[in-house]
Amino acid sequence: MFDKIVIANRGEIALRILRACKELGIKTVAVHSDVDRDLKHVRLADEAVCIGPASSLDSYLNIPAIISAAEVTDAEAIHPGYGFLSENADFSEKVSLSGFAFIGPKAETIRMMGDKISAKKAMLAAGIPCVPGNGEPLTDDNQTNIKIAHEIGYPIIVKASGGGGGRGMRVVHTEAALINAIALTKAEAAAAFNNDVLYMEKFLEDPRHIEFQVLADSHGNAIHLGERDCSMQRRHQKVVEEAPAPGLTDEQRNTMGNLCTKACKDIGYLGAGTFEFLYEKGDFFFIEMNTRVQVEHPVTEMITGFDIVKEQLRIAAGEPLSKTQDEITFTGHAIECRLNAEDSKTFMPCPGTIEQFHMPGGPGIRCETHIYNGYTVPPYYDSMIGKLIAHGENRASAIARMQTALQEMVVDGIKTNIPLQVDIMADSAFQAGEQNIHYLEKKLGLS
Repeated sequence: MFDKIVIANRGEIALRILRACKELGIKTVAVHSDVDRDLKHVRLADEAVCIGPASSLDSYLNIPAIISAAEVTDAEAIHPGYGFLSENADFSEKVSLSGFAFIGPKAETIRMMGDKISAKKAMLAAGIPCVPGNGEPLTDDNQTNIKIAHEIGYPIIVKASGGGGGRGMRVVHTEAALINAIALTKAEAAAAFNNDVLYMEKFLEDPRHIEFQVLADSHGNAIHLGERDCSMQRRHQKVVEEAPAPGLTDEQRNTMGNLCTKACKDIGYLGAGTFEFLYEKGDFFFIEMNTRVQVEHPVTEMITGFDIVKEQLRIAAGEPLSKTQDEITFTGHAIECRLNAEDSKTFMPCPGTIEQFHMPGGPGIRCETHIYNGYTVPPYYDSMIGKLIAHGENRASAIARMQTALQEMVVDGIKTNIPLQVDIMADSAFQAGEQNIHYLEKKLGLS
């Protein structure tokens, strides 16, 4: 096992990684921007290194600064968390070339899965069902693109090959709107991802978003930890996640889970990852693979009792998986509400100083957050300030516990999306497990 690692992230995930390291006896180095010196994990780490000013580009996305921090502190490995550089193949490659272990997949795997076209080809080869589409980059030939869309059948969705985070995609319902949509998406993709390659797929009308958690080691072993339903979304950003997915059968879970573990072996995957699917009318369609730990990993941990972050560390250190597939069991139901420093009606970020904070408790309640009384939420980063997780013997119990926990939680001094989460938990369609990826936006009058 490693003696010391660099945590190349901030906020709640950095604190989550630090806690896992402490359990395994690993020393930690917290790298931080100059406005993040008061983050909880920075205070608790064995060492801390300031890597730049507030701007992410000059700090958390500054590859030379992060590697230099590992060098001066004699660390052995770097954990990227999620977001920032976690799915940056160049970062993974440079970490390895500098003599450190990257706690995640190999660079070539990140590149393959980061490009949606190559990822789709790899999944089709592994027997994973994909959304119907042309599977090739679109050209500048308008007539060819019109023909492709006609063959797929409207509505279609134009997507950026290097896209992510809900950006670089546009739904097209008619041939008249196609060419303009392609041009707009191409410009957006070039600006956001420095990659204007596009492709086209069938747009599913009312799917759910279901993803499978996988882990694979360097000894040829791979397991899945079941699925999560992440259908409650706003502008392709997840708001509520749960495990297991309502309505899925054990047969569906085993079939898709086993396909995902087979795909891991086929592509030589290493570490924690997530296969994301659209699910409609009993069918699964692959959309992408996230080559990192997910924001929503706690709901899977709650129903399996399996520590995903500790397993990431073990895998990166060369150890085999600590459990086989037969040893994975699922107990109860878990729900996660993302907590954001934002207005629950306008969704405008609301940075500022937290005057009072009270964390809820009780059976089955878990709160993952880095905030505390007097902490100032900066305006420079994502507005998420934590995650509230509730576990119960069944879905109704988990919802009831979440409702109580949301009522108990106090975050004064800034606006948060807690009122929205209270509203979602009381929603009749959500309580019946009938949500899809468009439901929340329709409920909020955004579509």
